[in-house]
Amino acid sequence: MRKMIVATLSLMLSAGMLLAGPVIFESFDKEKMELKVKDGDKEITYKLNDKTTYKAGDKEVKSEKALEMFDKMKQGKTKLDVTGEKDVATEVKFAKAKKPPQ
Repeated sequence: MRKMIVATLSLMLSAGMLLAGPVIFESFDKEKMELKVKDGDKEITYKLNDKTTYKAGDKEVKSEKALEMFDKMKQGKTKLDVTGEKDVATEVKFAKAKKPPQ
């Protein structure tokens, strides 16, 4: 019985802490290190820190390069996958660039 209760509580906590899914880029504030995204009709602000990891496809992206990528993104056009705990982003995945047909 105790194992079932512990397992249920663990599942609830992990599901509540980690939020992931495709969102639309809205803006990035380099001074505050805040990333604003839109998830449906809801606008969410994530704080970025030294522990935040960045990926493009399956490849790791250095934080300096990721910050440059945020500056070049178009508001309302770019999709990201953001994983976070409450309002702190733990991982940001950039959409892999599509190669033009040859």
